[in-house]
Amino acid sequence: MTEFGKVAVMFGGASAEREVSLKSGAAVLAALQGRGVDAHAFDPAARPLEDLRKEGFARVFIALHGRGGEDGTLQGALTLMRLPYTGSGVLASALAMDKWRSKLIWRAAGLPIPDYALLTAESDFAAVAQDLGLPLFVKPAREGSSIGVIKVKRAADLAAAYAEAARHDDLVLAERDMSGGEFTVAVLGEGAQASALPSIRIVPATEFYDYEAKYFRDDTRYLCPSGLSEAAEAEMRALALKGFRTLGCRGWARVDFLLDAAGRPYLLEANTAPGMTDHSLVPMAARVAGLEFPELCLRILESAHVE
Repeated sequence: MTEFGKVAVMFGGASAEREVSLKSGAAVLAALQGRGVDAHAFDPAARPLEDLRKEGFARVFIALHGRGGEDGTLQGALTLMRLPYTGSGVLASALAMDKWRSKLIWRAAGLPIPDYALLTAESDFAAVAQDLGLPLFVKPAREGSSIGVIKVKRAADLAAAYAEAARHDDLVLAERDMSGGEFTVAVLGEGAQASALPSIRIVPATEFYDYEAKYFRDDTRYLCPSGLSEAAEAEMRALALKGFRTLGCRGWARVDFLLDAAGRPYLLEANTAPGMTDHSLVPMAARVAGLEFPELCLRILESAHVE
């Protein structure tokens, strides 16, 4: 498809999510090439970004996950180079990557989020456990793919969980557990034209939806349709769109949810460069909506522009 020009599918990178990014990028690259797009692999961990200009690339499909690819830094560089790229711009990417600051914005906008606390080495861990209840989750604020996430069942284990999460990020959150299930909603488009795909219910065989369950286990169950009532499905999709728009996201993203025991949805986080592997959720929801993987990749590529 010559209308796209020469396309760099950017994947790999140097973040903790490199392994997953390699899988996502390979799938996107094959899909685009299969549809006649002049697409080429580009690993920014191995090549300078200046090669994009030297080699005449016209746009970039970002299939990087985590820091350096999903946090606004790459988006800023491509904006300065005036190269159209997929996904959200600098600010929305940075906000979505930072779970604490995205929570601040969502709460200020009146959107429901789970109760949480910021942790430091000086935190009163017993008081945090008392306030949030047990079990609770401890997580690095600026990592993805559940890297560094720990489920804490005893207050006595909270300090050690903080220390482990702090190995990944100096900004660490403790978050209330929700017992009503985990869901996700993919969003495609921008502004008033953005639309939410069918929700997916995630049922891990492990204790929670950790890195292994996300990418490597075959016993994690994904339900799409998710089994929500029509009204609950509409509410979750509407909340996903509000969360997406409030952060200023564009192009595509995936918004994750937790339900409480009464079935009320709470926004958990937004992913502005979601996985595109054979275990990934955006392609799954797109298929249910009638959009096969190559067409999904083309639609995302069509949305590429400079902020």
